Amino acid sequence: MLTEKKVREVLGGLKEPFLHKTLAELNAIEEIKIKEEKNHVSVKVLIAKTGTSEQLQLQTQIVSVLKEAGAATVGIRFAELPEEVLAQHRNAEPESNQTLLNSKETTFIAIASGKGGVGKSTVSVNLAVALARLGKKVGLIDADIYGFSVPDMMGITNRPVVRGEKIIPVERFGVQVISMGFFVEDNAPIIWRGPMLGKMLNSFFSEVEWGELDYLLLDLPPGTGDVALDVHTMLPSCKEIIVTTPHPTAAFVAARAGAMALKTEHEVLGVIENMAYFESKLTGEKEYVFGRGGGDKLAEELNTVLLGRLPLNQPDWNDEDFAPSVYQEDHQIGKIYLEIAEKVTGLLKK
Repeated sequence: MLTEKKVREVLGGLKEPFLHKTLAELNAIEEIKIKEEKNHVSVKVLIAKTGTSEQLQLQTQIVSVLKEAGAATVGIRFAELPEEVLAQHRNAEPESNQTLLNSKETTFIAIASGKGGVGKSTVSVNLAVALARLGKKVGLIDADIYGFSVPDMMGITNRPVVRGEKIIPVERFGVQVISMGFFVEDNAPIIWRGPMLGKMLNSFFSEVEWGELDYLLLDLPPGTGDVALDVHTMLPSCKEIIVTTPHPTAAFVAARAGAMALKTEHEVLGVIENMAYFESKLTGEKEYVFGRGGGDKLAEELNTVLLGRLPLNQPDWNDEDFAPSVYQEDHQIGKIYLEIAEKVTGLLKK
């Protein structure tokens, strides 16, 4: 039978996620109640900041250790530590707990779109590769957690390894890549709600050994849902690039993603118009399959620049170096991506 002493002993060694001290050291286990007839344990725990993915992680740990100790069910309430306790321990926080989120050397660029099917992930992959070809240190997070596609697009077949407590991203074409696709089996669907998505996204920043990066690109899910909101909250200084097709309706929908960026004080670096036209190899004539003017109109509406127009075409690939969505450096579209990458670095002066 669990006792209050046993519960304190079991929980005391768990670490508070922000101050990195044990719950016992912080005297953070404020209340314990045990219903013997139901073998139910209720606890109230104090942490530095409530309502976060770190709280969710600690909650999972508490439930796990208490059930291992014999509890049938567990109830948890969280509250914030007193200000004097926070002040006492904040200065002692080790520098090693700094993560990419705190980096002043890395520029974050989110690639967004109003709707799916406009080639946002293709743009994310090829812009990351183009920046790497310019000699930049580049990372890419496939933040489209429901619709992850980056590993397949880049022809990545191996998975990240764990070194110590850190995940080592997979490198391809000079880009360090992390994706939800690395952590699911057989292309399984992800059936999660918002808080779990936020937790995974936060893990991509805090639990991955990125090293020194000039740029970290995020391939966001289309639209303005939970993950996009989490990115806006986690990365207040993030820049954004909006992808659209020339069609007026696509540009109209993409304007929502741009408006969301502006409302959260994210700078919109520019607009990329994908599938701008089809150029015949025989005649050189351009056909504007999806209409014209959507990119220009969107850039004007968002008071930003049109970074480039990408025609309809596909990369050349072979079985030895298979990457179905990456354009070679000397390909017509590969050259356009290099021009866009140069414009981006020029705007960021980096």
